[in-house]
Amino acid sequence: MVVSYSTLKTPIGELLLVAEDGELREIRFERDPRPFEPESGWRRGGRLLARAARQLDEYFAGRRRAFVLPLGPSGTPFQRKVWRELERIPFGRTISYGTLARRVGNPQASRAVGAANGRNPLPIVIPCHRVIASDGRLTGFGGGLDVKRFLLEHEIGLFPARLW
Repeated sequence: MVVSYSTLKTPIGELLLVAEDGELREIRFERDPRPFEPESGWRRGGRLLARAARQLDEYFAGRRRAFVLPLGPSGTPFQRKVWRELERIPFGRTISYGTLARRVGNPQASRAVGAANGRNPLPIVIPCHRVIASDGRLTGFGGGLDVKRFLLEHEIGLFPARLW
């Protein structure tokens, strides 16, 4: 198993992209609690990471609304179910944690859904930033609330309705 990595400068800071076995596995923010440096034995670059970087550049330039990449996030079955549902939130739209819990079939699981959302290893690509509190507040985001606000304003600026 070969793990490759690259970094990408973006309007929200540098991102660390990690791929393994032909799938994008992680995107880390500079302020992520996990180390931002590559681990020993990781190789720099690769076609998949170049493709991911190109799509992220297009997203930030306002020319991409959805990502077309092989994804391999590692998580529990419940987390993966939540992450699949995140991918269904339309570009420029937001939903609440309660709505997300209902969509995964467990309306009482808002906190568990929030925890799964917070463990999403592929932010932006799997758009966990599109989940907000039921009262419209921005809450919890691994990149920081300023980054979450930036991503939402970026998308909503390209999509005319303000949703929070």
